[in-house]
Formats: sequence, C-alpha cells, structure tokens
Amino acid sequence: MNRQTATARISIKPLTVPCRENEVVTLPLTQELEAETLEFLSRRPMHTVGMIGFIRDNGLVSERNRGTFYGCRNRQGQLEGVALIGHATLMETTTDRALQAFADLARQSATPHLIMGEEERISDFWNYYSEDGQDMRFACRELLLELKWPVQVREEVLEMRMATLGDIELLLPVHAQMAFEESGINPLETDPDGFRERYARRIGRGRSWVCVEEGRLIFKADVVSDTPDAVYLEGVWVSPEKMGTGYGLRCLSQLAINLLSYTKSIVLLVNDENKKAQRYYQKAGFNLRAAYDTIFLK
Repeated sequence: MNRQTATARISIKPLTVPCRENEVVTLPLTQELEAETLEFLSRRPMHTVGMIGFIRDNGLVSERNRGTFYGCRNRQGQLEGVALIGHATLMETTTDRALQAFADLARQSATPHLIMGEEERISDFWNYYSEDGQDMRFACRELLLELKWPVQVREEVLEMRMATLGDIELLLPVHAQMAFEESGINPLETDPDGFRERYARRIGRGRSWVCVEEGRLIFKADVVSDTPDAVYLEGVWVSPEKMGTGYGLRCLSQLAINLLSYTKSIVLLVNDENKKAQRYYQKAGFNLRAAYDTIFLK
C-alpha cells in the first residue's frame, strides 16, 4: 500500500490564531440554506467538488451524506467556512478561526473515518484536532490533478459503456481492494451491505463506467461528484493484462471526452508515491493543481 506515516506528513507546530469566544458561530446547515452554501462552495469548484456533489445528489440534509454539513459565520452573518463532518470530514474555509471551529466539532463526531483537505490547511486542522481527538492510523499525501480541453482523441474503445446492476459482482471486489490499498480497510468485510447499496446507487445514477470482455472486467472508473464546473473521478482501474498496451489510456480519454461535453473540468486524486499512476494520468493530459493530505483515524 502507498502509505506514509503520520509523523512524516503532518507537522505539529504552535498555533498563532486563537478562536476567541463569540467571534464566530458554527451551526448545522438546514435545507433552506442550500443555495447560499452552494454559492460559497462554488467559488473554488475544483477543491469543493466533493461537498458540492453530496449536496447536489442528496440535499444539504441527508443520511446519505454520512455526516452533517456545518456553516461557520462571523458577527455579520457571513459564511467563513462550510464543512461536512462525519464518516469523511471535508472543509472549505476562508479563516483560521473557522478551521479551528470545525476541528472542535470534528472531535465530538462519533463516526470519523478520514479527514481530507489541502496540505497546508490539514496541517493546521490537525494541530487543533489532535489535542484530544482520535488518534491517527496513518496519513498519505495525494496530488490533485485536473484535465480540461483539449483531450487527445485516441482509438475508440467499443466496449466502453455505463455499468449496469448486472456488473456489480465484477465491480465490488475490485473497488473494495482499491479502498483497502488506500485506507487499510476492506468495506466488503466491514460494511458489506452498506458498501453494496452505495455502489448500486452509483450504478443506478449512471456514474460507473466499465469495459467488460467475455465476462471479465477490463477497465472501470467512477464519477463520484458530477457538477457543471467539475467532475470528480475515483476508482480508475485497468486490468493487469491490459497494462502497458495503451488500452487504459484509450478508455480514460474516451471517458474524458464524454464528461467534458457537459462539465468544465475533470479532477482526481492520486497517491504521491504512485509514480506509475501519475505517469498514466500525465499521458492522458492531466495537470498538477495542488497537494492534499488524507488522515485516516483509528
């Protein structure tokens, strides 16, 4: 697995911006605040596509978000931050005091699995959170890559199509193994029913793309968040027998052309240590945009 130790990635340093009482108010966001929340997040769509995708798919208040959206406001009532705190903790902030407020809330969460954000912000967040929060299992550094037009047109892959529920038995073990290699947890073992339900819902939304030959999965990719400004991809996988043949590049380029017909940008994260994957995405035309840290909690 491409992991780095916690101490290798997250620095512990003194904090210089205290969060003084009554400077900000942090409360759960309710459904009537959805438009305001989306407007705030849409200022940096490449970085907030995950949260925007949750809201567009499920609404601002939904069990399917596997957490609660919070807003942090200043004395004038203006948003200084929005965060999803729960199974996955994601945040977008414009001030350090909003970051600290979200760290305080995250320490109280009963179901945290991971914390993810831009490298410099997560370092500060962890300093606030780690005072009496959950211990870190490990942390990894990831690179945010982006693809825009133009995309190189390659030979068409006739087998490329949206997945159907009939493909789910091919997809689940592959996706679960990818999750295990990234996080050390296999969702087919820890949450098989929930994992299957979530993946079936993804397929039902037309978000999973596959190439299947003679009953064997050859390529897959999943659209996690689908917005007019950005699409977030995960779980891009090429069968070992096709690696090095150019087949994976053809599949990814064909999918990118399809997605960029209605969105401005495609983004994904790749582990900083996975040089082979980085070369693959570079050949497909992706460019580096930012460094991210993901902290997996005990």
